[in-house]
Amino acid sequence: MPDSGNRKNLIPWGWLSGFSPGKALLKVLSAHHLVRAGAVMLTILTLFSLIGPFFSSFDRDAVAVEKIQESPGDGHILGTDELGRDIFVRLAYGGRVSLSVGIIAMLIQLAIGVSLGALAGFYGGICDSVIMRITDVIMCFPFFVIALSVAALTGPSFRNVILIIGLLRWPAMARVVRSGTLALKNSEFIEAARALGLTRVEIIFRHLLPNILDSIIVYGTLNVAYAVLLEASLSFLGLGIAPPQPSWGTMLSAAQSMSILQNCWWIWIPPGSMVLLVVLAINFIGEGLSEIFSDRSHR
Repeated sequence: MPDSGNRKNLIPWGWLSGFSPGKALLKVLSAHHLVRAGAVMLTILTLFSLIGPFFSSFDRDAVAVEKIQESPGDGHILGTDELGRDIFVRLAYGGRVSLSVGIIAMLIQLAIGVSLGALAGFYGGICDSVIMRITDVIMCFPFFVIALSVAALTGPSFRNVILIIGLLRWPAMARVVRSGTLALKNSEFIEAARALGLTRVEIIFRHLLPNILDSIIVYGTLNVAYAVLLEASLSFLGLGIAPPQPSWGTMLSAAQSMSILQNCWWIWIPPGSMVLLVVLAINFIGEGLSEIFSDRSHR
């Protein structure tokens, strides 16, 4: 009988094994300049979204008809929008919404994609065929065609835009995890785990997934940026976040007016810059992590 005390990972969990979460984070940040730059940018933008409203005395949805489309000044740090609402405050609240959509949608993609990809790669056969045919069906349709159709039927809301992005973007993650699982499932350490009497679930979650964690982290990180872009696109078209709740996408929708584009730069440039900076920061982190993991695997 196998000794249950030996039921542990037969290989390390990667180059961060043995580190506490704090030390592991510091090790990653010190390992690559792109990761450092992206982390600093993302931290600043997140802090702005969290504490920005405390630096202004205006309410998020307070309408001031006498101050419509005022340029920055007179207490309004970034001016006012087409309804006289303070843009600085709405920009901070919009950051909370846009970043939350990106993170939660990514977690949904990970939960579905990682689970189904691991099952398809490890079990193979009919299970693999069924899961992969489902992913093929979802991926064969252009994302925006399905997303716009579903959003038009369900209506704009915070919950709906998260579900649309999360439930339509998991197939790519499933393919990544399935590929990594197929490459490892016949390895010697997996055969040793079977010999020790570990169940299939234990093998998948304690041995297979930790060894493709680098691909999952990189892909998941980049998916946050993509989800932020998708939310901004849907909200720009009026099918994302429902007004008056702000997001960077809903604030950008004001740029559909030519007069605002030409004469009121303070209405559309700040939210557009925020989307650009967040996507750039997250891509820096993703690219840096990809290079770190790639160098580590080569060594």
